[in-house]
Amino acid sequence: MLVALDEELLKGAVLLSEWSTYIVQEADNAFINGTNLASILTAVAGIETHLRSEYAHLSKERLVTLINATDMNEGLKQDLHILRRYRNKWVHLDDPWDDDQILNRPEDVDSEVERMAFFAAKTLRQTIYQNQWV
Repeated sequence: MLVALDEELLKGAVLLSEWSTYIVQEADNAFINGTNLASILTAVAGIETHLRSEYAHLSKERLVTLINATDMNEGLKQDLHILRRYRNKWVHLDDPWDDDQILNRPEDVDSEVERMAFFAAKTLRQTIYQNQWV
């Protein structure tokens, strides 16, 4: 799946910081190994690291501010916000004891996380491949 995404989205070359490269590789490894939640969290970290490298003057800003300040197309910005909010849902769990859904229907949670892991992998690539040299 990841190779197909790369073939679809990468038409030239990109320059990434070594931190971005490392985090993208970790996100890919998590995705390949089926650790979907780890894949999502790491993909968002890769996106944030890349945006900080591309928009160095905003390096201390929150991710939401970084996304809004970019010159990316609005569709990608919307996808980044969807992914950021989804990540926040897991990282900043409101009520860890409200666990009926994960206890009673874990397959629904697994299915959602798997779907979002692919969305995260694609959105990560769309972000890092935004400024290609063709």
